[in-house]
Amino acid sequence: MIRRSYLKYPIIKYGIVGLLGTGIHVGVLVLLVELFKVPAVTATTIGFVVTLCVSYVLNRNWTFEPTGEGSRTQFFKYLLVCSCGLLLNAALMYVTIHWIGWPYLIGEVLTTIIVPIHNYLWNRYWIFSVPQKRQKEAS
Repeated sequence: MIRRSYLKYPIIKYGIVGLLGTGIHVGVLVLLVELFKVPAVTATTIGFVVTLCVSYVLNRNWTFEPTGEGSRTQFFKYLLVCSCGLLLNAALMYVTIHWIGWPYLIGEVLTTIIVPIHNYLWNRYWIFSVPQKRQKEAS
């Protein structure tokens, strides 16, 4: 009963999708490297693409309300936000390690906090936002 009430919040669903995506990414990486002897960089790239597709479908159909926007347009927006998140991740790691001189794990902690918030806000208020006209009709 309590669990169900928490699932009405998109940020909780977004976190669940994020955890699932992390598991899929690591699972694909390990599977490809250990069983199929795929180089790690290639394997993590494939894992990223698989995770991107799975998390897009889950966020579109479960985390956020349907917006009525075409899935192709939404997917390209999603791809853009994820790419910006990747660049933000790299920039934050570079700044913490090379400019500030902190250990890389502190940079990883910072990026683990900042990048998901960045991506969530863009997902919620740009990609999967419900048009204001529909919001007024619902209230």
